[in-house]
Amino acid sequence: MTIDPGLPVALAVALLLALTVTMYLVGRLPRPGSTLFAAARAIVQLSIAALVIAAVIRSLALSLLLLAFMFVVAVVTTVRRVEAPGAWPWATVAMLAGLVPVVTIILLTRTVPPTGAALVPVVGILAGNTMNGHTLACRRAFAALREEKGQYEAALSLGLTRAQAVDEVVHRRVPEALIPGLDQVRTAGVVTLPGAFIGVLLGGGSPAQAAAAQVLVLMGIMAAQTTTAVVAERLIGRALLLPADLRTSLQP
Repeated sequence: MTIDPGLPVALAVALLLALTVTMYLVGRLPRPGSTLFAAARAIVQLSIAALVIAAVIRSLALSLLLLAFMFVVAVVTTVRRVEAPGAWPWATVAMLAGLVPVVTIILLTRTVPPTGAALVPVVGILAGNTMNGHTLACRRAFAALREEKGQYEAALSLGLTRAQAVDEVVHRRVPEALIPGLDQVRTAGVVTLPGAFIGVLLGGGSPAQAAAAQVLVLMGIMAAQTTTAVVAERLIGRALLLPADLRTSLQP
């Protein structure tokens, strides 16, 4: 089974986008035009990505270069989303801490061959989900530190260090960032049929091969997101991974 670009796809995309905008208007949600911009950007980016991947996927060196570029974009995206652009080196550390061990395990166990055709989709999925985990963990942690500054200061007054005081506020929020990933794993095959599963099926693989690929990806996502969230929490506690306003206000 394949889905070829053409009039049916264009019609379906237009109708789906129209439905999205309509629901924005009915629900009086802000910035309905943002959906049009997002859709246009997705179309352009995916078209370019298709051309680039087709050109580099046969070369391992070029594929690794493409993955490095994708990771840089992921770091830039997450630090902008959490409003901490100056903390990009520490965001990079947190995301690499989650991504590198997972990719290493996958390669050492030879579940994925070291070829561009295999690494680009698998590592790309892992990098994207690692970015999401980092963004959610930091957004929840930073919101808690802003909303519960009184608790932070009370902890300092009791003799706790800055790292301990930050941990008192942040620690219970970090697991919230992992809930979407955990739900994705729990409901795989029951509520959702994730992308890797569908991709293998559409590519002509057997259901067993599709299930094996998806289980591998889901376990990798869960490990990468958990590790990234834990490392990010430690970096936040040391006042390294913080937006500018919190770095100033959370003085010991």
